[in-house]
Amino acid sequence: MLVVSDSHGEREILADLLAKYANKVDVLFHCGDSELEPDDELFKIFHVVKGNCDFDSRFLEKEVVKLAGETILVTHGHLYGVSSGLNSIGLLAKENNADFAFFGHTHQLGAEMINGCLFLNPGSIGFPRGKYSYIGGTYAIIEADEKNIKVQFYNRDFEPIPSLQVDYQRS
Repeated sequence: MLVVSDSHGEREILADLLAKYANKVDVLFHCGDSELEPDDELFKIFHVVKGNCDFDSRFLEKEVVKLAGETILVTHGHLYGVSSGLNSIGLLAKENNADFAFFGHTHQLGAEMINGCLFLNPGSIGFPRGKYSYIGGTYAIIEADEKNIKVQFYNRDFEPIPSLQVDYQRS
């Protein structure tokens, strides 16, 4: 699974991600603030949700995707207070029996396993903030099987950032 967020009008990087990974990942997610039109050709492939900078009502506030026996919750996060913590989005994930909860909004990458659910913010591909802003934009690829989940963060040049790989064992 490829997860990207907060591209803020940078369509070209999304097109580049699609060109590079279209046949290499099972699914592509955009966690909002694309600032593109919801009928953009890219969104025939990407699952995309509405961010606080996306004003078209055709965007969904959240989406729940079932894939290979997994339940994936995607939202931007601004409606669930992700800037203050994961409590509200955690309740939403539990309510939807999510195995994965993907969100953006803070422009800061992070991954955390809580009660069997992976909470992941890929950071911002366009305007990163926080500790890893020097990287200049990030996205994440998640590989999962019945025993393990591997999260690898990448920079805009499609290069993995070795220090930003996280492995989780499922219980």
